Amino acid sequence: MKNPVWGRLLSVATWIVALIFFAPVAWMVLTSFKQETDAASSPPSFFFEPTLDQYRVIFASDAGPYFMNSVIATASSTVLVLILAIPAAYALSIRPVKRTQDALFFFISTKMLPVVAVIMPIYVIAGQIRMLDNIATLIILYTAMNLPIAVWMMRSFFLEVPGEVLEAASLDGASLLGTMRRVLIPMVAPGIAATSLICVIFAWNEFFFALNLTAANAATAPIFLMSTMTSEGLYLAQLSAASVLASLPVVLAGWFAQKQLVRGLSMGAVK
Repeated sequence: MKNPVWGRLLSVATWIVALIFFAPVAWMVLTSFKQETDAASSPPSFFFEPTLDQYRVIFASDAGPYFMNSVIATASSTVLVLILAIPAAYALSIRPVKRTQDALFFFISTKMLPVVAVIMPIYVIAGQIRMLDNIATLIILYTAMNLPIAVWMMRSFFLEVPGEVLEAASLDGASLLGTMRRVLIPMVAPGIAATSLICVIFAWNEFFFALNLTAANAATAPIFLMSTMTSEGLYLAQLSAASVLASLPVVLAGWFAQKQLVRGLSMGAVK
């Protein structure tokens, strides 16, 4: 019989840990509603008159193109990743090819290479083909960056599909594309949602490629955040407001996709 006291203590400990991890985010949101004098005060001020001045400054600045570049690069690369990862994961799970394990290791080994080790040849190649400060370059790099983890994630979801479902579809005369479209895709929809969200987070937060390969035309939201740190000083309230706005799309994406992030919907699904 479970001890109710230990259960309550575990719940309290879980809430404490969650609040500790959430505290920096809460402080960032709180600081975004302060004046710069209150944000830089020591000791920190917990009681202040809230203001939207920092958000007005951000909206009045040239932040729009930065965020639009992030939206374009993130959305385009995520779509490309799914288009490439779903067939690859299908081939590596339901229809295994020769040397499947070697292929999987090759995919994941590309994530082990430090980004700083490849930035110089990428910069040189992009410069030679005149693709520096181009949003298409970021789309290609973000696709290559997220593809390995997407293949591994989608493969794990395809492996959960019961074989009886595929056999039933085959007996019904469904083609390969028909099976993928009518059977597999709906069953692994939670996996597609989870994979998409991971790709969105990684692409939206990417900073190193955007910093080194863009300037004025293709700079993304993380670059805009860095631009708020000027030689005149660090404006904490303004930086917090910009960080809140930069975090909002990912938070909203996770919020709307939460119902699709539950795994195991395909377990036990037989005709």
